[in-house]
Amino acid sequence: MQSTGISCCSCKIIISEKRRKFNNQKKYIKKEERDGVKEKQTPAGVSAYNNGKDIVGIYDMQRVRKMVAGERTDGLDGRGITVAVLDTGMSPHPDLAGRIVRFRDFVGRREWMYDDSGHGTHVCGILCGSGRLSAGRYRGMAPGLQLVVGKILDRNGDGSTEAMLEGLEWVLRLRREYDIRIVNISVGIGNLEEWEKERLLHDKIERLWQTGILVVCAAGNKGPREGSISAVGGSLVVTVGCYDGSFALGNPHRCELYSGRGVAGSLIRKPDLVAPGTDIVSCGMGVGRRHGRGGQAYTAKSGTSMATPIVSGAAALAFQKDPDMSNEICKRKLQYTATDLGLPWNQQGWGLLNVERLLS
Repeated sequence: MQSTGISCCSCKIIISEKRRKFNNQKKYIKKEERDGVKEKQTPAGVSAYNNGKDIVGIYDMQRVRKMVAGERTDGLDGRGITVAVLDTGMSPHPDLAGRIVRFRDFVGRREWMYDDSGHGTHVCGILCGSGRLSAGRYRGMAPGLQLVVGKILDRNGDGSTEAMLEGLEWVLRLRREYDIRIVNISVGIGNLEEWEKERLLHDKIERLWQTGILVVCAAGNKGPREGSISAVGGSLVVTVGCYDGSFALGNPHRCELYSGRGVAGSLIRKPDLVAPGTDIVSCGMGVGRRHGRGGQAYTAKSGTSMATPIVSGAAALAFQKDPDMSNEICKRKLQYTATDLGLPWNQQGWGLLNVERLLS
């Protein structure tokens, strides 16, 4: 079995103690996703939960846009901006048609685009799905942007530090060819037992940042313990936690209850900001397939993985409006324009993403 170390940050893949048997020597990197969310099937065919009631309207991306003041973007849609996504891959989906310009598999080494987990496809849909199959209802944050997708996680959302390093190096090589402005990493790590690999990971992300790329990472789903924030990226990157306000208050698995938190009183304040992350509806995998897993046009997932592309999509709109803006300035604008929620710094950072202020 391939050595593990990294994982994704969202809500349909199990993260359990059983995974530790794969982790005796190296920490795994994992998509930040939690399982066990109570689900009900809505009339729209989307699995979601809200106080035990099926209320279709609040599950669309319009609910997200309203929360982050992103209903009006003055015609901005991310056109001309390229975002790299390092995740479980991307499956063909009508809402994502024409969006991807490059794909590479660092797990199975296959030569065709695919996603055997669904996590990466969901993240890409939040970023730039057109909403074609839903008459725009589940449209992503920046439907005009282009994608460079690297598969670094397997079908279980697990991956190795080596695959992550390869993916980051690949993005560095492609940055000029595709003018990559943002890297979305909806991936979390805990404490890597091998300090050298953690150092290499941070060095590689620092190199990305120094080339002018905005790196946006998930805070992880190991909260609410102090200091539970994911170790991906360090101080330079934009780290995104969860906040859902009054939405899903009856849901014991709502994202903000387990969103990774920083260290109170630390000179490095993390997360940088928060965004909605509970029951986010986006593209499902396997649309049109006649066999195997999948087949849902849309599905709901929860986690800091889902909050992260909301911020990445907003940043793409900001870069479209001001193409000469640096990654550092974009980071500061994301922080300084956020809505202060009055919560502890190690929970909310600077506050809730505010797209209207970001673009003003």
